[in-house]
Amino acid sequence: MLKNIDPLLTPDLLKVLAEMGHDDAIVLADANFTAMSLGAGKPVLRLPGIGMARAVQAVASVLPLAQDVPHPVAYMQVGGTEVPYRSALQRETLDVLAREGVASEQAEGVERFAFYERVKKAYAIVVTGELQPWGNFLLRKGVIGDTLNA
Repeated sequence: MLKNIDPLLTPDLLKVLAEMGHDDAIVLADANFTAMSLGAGKPVLRLPGIGMARAVQAVASVLPLAQDVPHPVAYMQVGGTEVPYRSALQRETLDVLAREGVASEQAEGVERFAFYERVKKAYAIVVTGELQPWGNFLLRKGVIGDTLNA
């Protein structure tokens, strides 16, 4: 047992998050996501029955998000909509990230097939139990420490 670690963070997920380096990305995907084909050759983990906002809350509690890029967070743009449209689920999840210091403008909507291309470059995929379509997020890892004195 560990103290102050969100209980949703399984040993396998903690291992993946710790292995990731600066600017590696992790995908948090809804239950409908094509994780096995897009994630061939990379870790694909599962959080069945867990909604997206809750899964992002757990991951963001230990994962430093990149601050050296304009958009450390990306989400799959709902089909048939244009930026700046965000679904209720996307807004809820971005509210969770706001509590971790991510401003709304640091998250970008990405067209479905462009999102898939980013997924292919990601370090790992976490498939949640989220049933809302288009509920997919990509988080880019940052660094811990004082980068101003480097």
